[in-house]
Amino acid sequence: MYKVCAIGDSDSIFGFASVGLDVFPAEDEARALQLLRDAYKKEEYAVILITEKLACALQSEIARFDADVLPAVVPIPGTDGNTGLGLRALSRYVEQAVGSDILKD
Repeated sequence: MYKVCAIGDSDSIFGFASVGLDVFPAEDEARALQLLRDAYKKEEYAVILITEKLACALQSEIARFDADVLPAVVPIPGTDGNTGLGLRALSRYVEQAVGSDILKD
């Protein structure tokens, strides 16, 4: 069975551990890149949640995963606020899955 993990600053992701997700704290881009690549190589994660701040910094790496079915890399808001990147990415995934952007306002 596939799992879900979260990558980001400690304050933003540790709550996910309480619901059974694997959490990987990363306070900087280099560590986040290493964790993202490791999670991808393990082939056990269907979804990788990553804070929007780190996702912005790692967009080129994340784009490389878009051609693959799994894992879905989904940006999430961190403690520093919501940039809208996560919702835009989720809308793109939904549109690919159902053929229409049902999340559009």
